[in-house]
Amino acid sequence: MIVEAVKRSMMGIALGGIFTFIALTVVMFTSTDAAISQIWIYMLCSFILGIYFGLASFLFEDNGWSYLKKTAIHFCLSIAVYFTIALFIADWIPFSLAAILISFLVFIFVYAVFWMGYYLYYKKVEASLNASLKKKNDIFK
Repeated sequence: MIVEAVKRSMMGIALGGIFTFIALTVVMFTSTDAAISQIWIYMLCSFILGIYFGLASFLFEDNGWSYLKKTAIHFCLSIAVYFTIALFIADWIPFSLAAILISFLVFIFVYAVFWMGYYLYYKKVEASLNASLKKKNDIFK
């Protein structure tokens, strides 16, 4: 369990590093000036978010909960963690109603795209496994 948590955390840090690199690339090509302390806090926050999302995948382990309950808990925790970091620590989102509302809608859209991608992927895996089992079952009849 601890080894798996460390592994998932490292994957989250790696993804946070990739997103930070993309953001730094945009900053560099737009010739935007940024203080080292600001870049450091942004990178730290992206690593924290990466660790959170890596560890949050434990919610989807087999624990007797329905997928709806797992998704609802994951969504609520994710939005709470993201907005806490984005509003109060990293200042990624200005503290105004319009900015928060737009960020909330973008978060929901991105979450829905990822959710749909995983849903379609696992439906495809399910169909492939069922076809494989049916083929094996037909051979042994």
